[in-house]
Amino acid sequence: MEKNKINRISIFLSAVSGILLTASFPRTGWFWLAWIALLPLLYAVKDLPKNESFRLGLVTGLVHYLTLIYWLVHTMMTYGYLPLYLSIIILLLLSFYLALYIAVFAAALPVLCSTPAKLLFIAPLLWVSLEYIRSFLLSGFPWELLGYSQYRWLEIIQVSDITGVYGVTFLILFSNTAILLSFLYVSSETWQKRSVTKKLAAGSMSALVLIAVLSFFYGMWRIQSINEIISTSASSRIAIVQGNIKQNEKWDDAFRISTTQKYIELSGQLKNDTSELVVWPETATPFYFLYDPALSRMVLDGIKETGAYFLIGSPSFVRNERSMEYYNSAYLISPDGTINGKYDKAHLVPFGEYVPLRSWLPFIGKLVEGVGDFMPGPKGSVLQWQDARLGILICYEMIFPELSRAMVNNGALLLINITNDAWYGISSAPYQHFSMAVFRAVENKRSLIRSANTGVSGFIDPTGRIISQTDIFHDAVMTKTVPVVNEISFYTRYGDIFALCCSIVCVIALLSQIKKLFMNKR
Repeated sequence: MEKNKINRISIFLSAVSGILLTASFPRTGWFWLAWIALLPLLYAVKDLPKNESFRLGLVTGLVHYLTLIYWLVHTMMTYGYLPLYLSIIILLLLSFYLALYIAVFAAALPVLCSTPAKLLFIAPLLWVSLEYIRSFLLSGFPWELLGYSQYRWLEIIQVSDITGVYGVTFLILFSNTAILLSFLYVSSETWQKRSVTKKLAAGSMSALVLIAVLSFFYGMWRIQSINEIISTSASSRIAIVQGNIKQNEKWDDAFRISTTQKYIELSGQLKNDTSELVVWPETATPFYFLYDPALSRMVLDGIKETGAYFLIGSPSFVRNERSMEYYNSAYLISPDGTINGKYDKAHLVPFGEYVPLRSWLPFIGKLVEGVGDFMPGPKGSVLQWQDARLGILICYEMIFPELSRAMVNNGALLLINITNDAWYGISSAPYQHFSMAVFRAVENKRSLIRSANTGVSGFIDPTGRIISQTDIFHDAVMTKTVPVVNEISFYTRYGDIFALCCSIVCVIALLSQIKKLFMNKR
């Protein structure tokens, strides 16, 4: 009976960690919870072997991801036309996959962190390594990595221009482990049957304070230095148009003309605004731009009347001898209606824009209507706009930092994210998506402009400061002057070296444990 009671308490604690993790992210947005969110899980597994720790980690992961990406059920039912039961099954499967990373983390703690001192240093490296793997394994799904929860704490997130978001994740994990060790010392409890010494408890808290203070002051210095650069840099006046078109109307032929007219009329408010560039969202034109003569002419005439450059989202295609290749694209158009360039989305959404393993999954279709599978464009390509280059990130691409890096390394002075988040309905998803955009600006020290069909649209400066943002599911036209900074950060130049180093240390630690086990058997 006592054992069952302990198990129930451990499961409860693990579930609490999952809830605290989700509450750290938008819309709840209690970002400070992240710094203690894993304490219940760590306490629950403190003296358990790897198998039981794995199970408790899985509980934390399932609770966290089911409450974080719950909105997928609405998307799949409303736009994928899947029944409720199947939508829930898919949500469970994806949540289970993501929960495995937390389960592996928990299971590895008794193996790699057999002493309290090892827990303090190895646990943060391990979590970062698993997040890094999640960013590219099976095409990658780095949605709301732990560091993203701090997107509004500007001083702390500046370290991302060295380490990427993984540096912020490391700080959060270090906080959780240091606080746990101090608690175990005060309560005279153990980690893996080993006592926590007074020296280690004091040292862990001292190290936490030191690292946090250094990160905070680095952030203050970096913000000040970038503000000084901004004061002497060029700037551009850019407008975003949020058409607020319902997803079930977007591809309906009966609404094609009214949708196009709405974007033109909203943009017409900018005639006397002196905007240099007007940005429409992803697939703002619900037709093949340049291939539908009447609607294309309507758009071009509207652009000429406004007198600014336009960046508009539209599907496109290329006809080959034997097939048609479809792309999710963005066109840059000059004030006289000349097409200055086209960007084709490089990182596609599985099941949204193409079906992976189609021969194995013939019964599953795409959420995007009207065409076959999209094709990816070249990664890192930029568009020349006047004296600057633009890095275009279409929707989902914005959560992959390597794409932004490639564009800035190819000369992009501004990052522009166009998206259609109408899929998510009134949920936390649009706010979660927007939070990750802040880090792309900080990592690369570039202004980021975001135009979303139903929101959240907004402007973010090179320090990650949100200049302005829209409400969701409202028509909006917004113009802001943004700095054009030509600074190359360490992260832009060298990428995820920090995460890679964390992974290497964890591999070395694992190999060391394997060697020790092998020697003991001999």
